[in-house]
Amino acid sequence: MGPTSKLTALFVKSVTKPGRYTDGGGLFLKIADGGKSWAVRYRSPTHRADRNGKLVGKEREIGLGSLSSVTLAGARDAALSIRRKIADGIDPLDEPDAVPEPPRVPTFGNMADAYIASHESSWLNPKHVAQWKMTLREYAAPLRVKPVDAITTEDVLAVLKPLWQTVPETAGRLRGRIEAVLDAAKAKKHRTGENPAVWKGNLKYLLPTRSKLTRGHYAALPYAKMAAFMPRLRALDTVAAKALEFTILTASRTTTTIEARWAEFDLTAKVWTIPGMDLKTGRRMKTGKPHRVPLCDRSIAILANLQKLGSRVHVFPGQGGRKHLSKGAMISVMKRLDEPDTVHGFRSTFKDWALEETGFPEVLSEMALAHIVGDATVRAYARGDALARRRELMLAWSAFCDPERAGNVVTLMRAV
Repeated sequence: MGPTSKLTALFVKSVTKPGRYTDGGGLFLKIADGGKSWAVRYRSPTHRADRNGKLVGKEREIGLGSLSSVTLAGARDAALSIRRKIADGIDPLDEPDAVPEPPRVPTFGNMADAYIASHESSWLNPKHVAQWKMTLREYAAPLRVKPVDAITTEDVLAVLKPLWQTVPETAGRLRGRIEAVLDAAKAKKHRTGENPAVWKGNLKYLLPTRSKLTRGHYAALPYAKMAAFMPRLRALDTVAAKALEFTILTASRTTTTIEARWAEFDLTAKVWTIPGMDLKTGRRMKTGKPHRVPLCDRSIAILANLQKLGSRVHVFPGQGGRKHLSKGAMISVMKRLDEPDTVHGFRSTFKDWALEETGFPEVLSEMALAHIVGDATVRAYARGDALARRRELMLAWSAFCDPERAGNVVTLMRAV
């Protein structure tokens, strides 16, 4: 701010009384009919003689645009350029091209559309692209008309609160997408300061935590019931039941398990390496990147038992000529056990257990679930997959799920 500057960004944003508010050097903010705009008044360097024979310039005014598209800093830059032209004897209104266009602040809608356009080529799943477009168009509609530098935490909360209790999964994704768009706006110098959509140190204290909400679309078995659930599951002794137990112990997704191939396993090293992409089936991992899974002894025992079936390609062979189990096979197991919970919900069960019952860093459970961890900068420096540490976590999970643990608990209770 120069020595002649009088206005502040906070005043400019909050003032509503009609009138002209001078910033100095001819620049002023004009408020009329509820609208705010910028203008510069100056005396033309084109001289004429007044009645006394004195050379004077005619007073003129140049509009710079509305506050919604031109920031205080942008208006000052434009006013400075005008003053320089006048000092050089150039009247800006006579040579409009001599005055640079004040920098325009894009709306959130424009910035969101630009962000999606620049990233969608790297998003291999068309459904993912469609979800980004829909959520930022429909759910974030109130933000789309606002300049990105004018969006506040209150604006973000107004968008998230109607969804936070009813569809928490969607609300969580929406928050992350808003944060990404505003981060991009900051990188392009369209806004400064903290991101109003960031969770840590901001929205975390203004919205209820996810653990206190409903689970969204996937019903999940409470982790306290796992040891009692496992004996019932093992008693079925079918390929689908073994696939479900293996999925639980590895915290995997349904499709990842049923498409597993023997070539992906190193039973000696006790590691399952899932390729990011498969030439025949397309993406194997949601991230599109390879993922190593440490295997516990029970998982190895399940695999050894399945080797006896003689399937040369797929670990979990299907019936009726199918190469592998269908997506509904493990769901049928849950129905047979009269369980209302879902297969995917066991990933939430694992996550809840890791957070509430262990001292392992949260990043390990996120990596075990094959989630993308951290922002681009964090990932650039943390390129390892922490396999050894994750093995400790998964062994602890296997021990927690062991049916014998439930038997031991019962015995202890009887002894008391």
